[in-house]
Amino acid sequence: MKALQQIIQRVAGNPSRSWALATLVQTEGSTYRKPGARLLVDSDGGTLGVLSGGCLEDQIARSGQKVIDDASPVLLSFDTKLLYGCDGQLKILVEPLPAAGQNGNLITEIGRLLRNREVCRVRTCFEGDTLGSELLASDVLLAEQPGVLIDTVPLPVRLLLFGTGPEIEPITQLVDNLGWVVERCGHPSELAEDFRPDAQTAALVMTHNFGRDLVALDRLLPLQLRYIGLLGPRKRHAELLARLSEYRPLDFDAGVTNLFAPAGLDIGSEAPEEIALSIVSEVAAVLSERRGGFLRQRKDDIHTSVATASEEAA
Repeated sequence: MKALQQIIQRVAGNPSRSWALATLVQTEGSTYRKPGARLLVDSDGGTLGVLSGGCLEDQIARSGQKVIDDASPVLLSFDTKLLYGCDGQLKILVEPLPAAGQNGNLITEIGRLLRNREVCRVRTCFEGDTLGSELLASDVLLAEQPGVLIDTVPLPVRLLLFGTGPEIEPITQLVDNLGWVVERCGHPSELAEDFRPDAQTAALVMTHNFGRDLVALDRLLPLQLRYIGLLGPRKRHAELLARLSEYRPLDFDAGVTNLFAPAGLDIGSEAPEEIALSIVSEVAAVLSERRGGFLRQRKDDIHTSVATASEEAA
């Protein structure tokens, strides 16, 4: 997501320049990125984004320069087992991206949808007579077709931060580097009454104040977010829920099951920076439907989501 946001910023910041857009459209075996990953090429051969571990970017850049000159898309195929011993095959469509100008282009329109937190789907044809990408309306239904990638661009993670403690700054630095959107609330009352969450919205309560934590939970639990993190020990967590239950009935199936307290993965964190790493990693794991374990212990492909504990229990 960070790379796509950088691409959007680069294109929007240079509205008179033409580019080439490289999209990973098909993979087989072991590959560095999944279909839908994108890379931007400028007329000088410079690139922004990654589609491989650095093995293919130079070749993609040379093809991108030619695409800019010819204004014609091209489909590239790579067998990384033959080239680098990585045992993967991938296809990449490189297409011209016209200057954004005043009316915008595909990339600036993607940026607009993501800023507004609207559904963003891109249809990329990489086989047949007409090659290229276009935005789809949110209500259009299309069946899967060979030679066509339908990519739903994920919204950037939006993290609601409640608190002013020493962990706030390292968390903010980490999530900024990931391309997440941060909304800070010094007090729970700062969250708008008409706030509308989505599947990529998470919250972290770390005010170090019992009363404010209580008010924050009272505001957040009805939103049924996929992740609400609470700083502090289990005893404090239990006391907060007990106090909250005096004022409202708690739906443990709908809301409290998504309350993570104490927040964070078990990595031996003590310092604020370590705590930040632990918490941000947990948020990423939950929103990606992962458990945050060791990759070497996975029996499935590392890009495959796994069922959560609650899903398995059901």
